[in-house]
Amino acid sequence: MLKYLIIFEKTETGFSAYVPDLPGCIATGKTKTIAEKHIIEAIQFHLEGMKEEKIKFPVNRTDAETFVFTV
Repeated sequence: MLKYLIIFEKTETGFSAYVPDLPGCIATGKTKTIAEKHIIEAIQFHLEGMKEEKIKFPVNRTDAETFVFTV
């Protein structure tokens, strides 16, 4: 089983998403839900290409946390 962190960012026109451990694996969407659908498809496509080319899948090296601050 592979596990990769996906980063979502709000943009002026919707959302973008990327996978830090899979360079070049990016997607966009008008909504976060659409961007999520697109990035999942992009990850699958990316990994299928790596498998075809017999390239080892990268190890997950990224992690994220959300902290809440009161100021």
